[in-house]
Amino acid sequence: MGNAEKESGRRVSRRVVLIGGAATAAGAGALAWDGIYRAWWRLPGIERKRVEGELDHRGAEWIAASAANWRRADRPDDYGIDRVIIHVVQGSYRTALKVFRDPGHKAAAHYVVREDGHVAQMIRELDVAYHAGNRSFNECSIGIEHEGFVDDPDAFTDAMYESSARLTAGICDRYGIPRDREHIIAHSDVPGSDHTDPGPHWDWDRYLKLVRAVEASPGTGTSAG
Repeated sequence: MGNAEKESGRRVSRRVVLIGGAATAAGAGALAWDGIYRAWWRLPGIERKRVEGELDHRGAEWIAASAANWRRADRPDDYGIDRVIIHVVQGSYRTALKVFRDPGHKAAAHYVVREDGHVAQMIRELDVAYHAGNRSFNECSIGIEHEGFVDDPDAFTDAMYESSARLTAGICDRYGIPRDREHIIAHSDVPGSDHTDPGPHWDWDRYLKLVRAVEASPGTGTSAG
């Protein structure tokens, strides 16, 4: 906040930065265009407007993750979003909230779904959450954590499946993601992952059927900003 105030007298427009940066890159060959585009708001005096606690999923409760567990971004402008990754906590809803708010944990998902279907949003969708254990998958995905244990089929309740399916369907609509198994994946599907969640008791057929049954949201293709 202090830096923003110090730089308020010399703010630069996004257009000027993009055009100027592109010209510099073209002349010197030092930076790729996509690198300039992704980094424009990091320059002094430039900030993306944010509203504290603003939600991307209607009905969710905002509970902020530690800033050490995610990276500020401008998705989908800087990184396209083309995956939803399904996780299971290996613990309770409260456990998930606790560790995602712990700066020493160094990981968090965008959402946590409780067994009764309640949804907490902990990171904005436009930001990169450290949830997949793979940088490129972090950058292109939304992570949804679910209360429970991979070896307990009773942990995955009707309310949880239905609420999570509505959440996933909304994400798919906002970013034009197909509602299929190729784009709605398990944490265990991520290259290099040593995790097994959501595990053998997660009913993928049931879940995808529920996701596909959700009526498409109006005005799809862009995230809440």
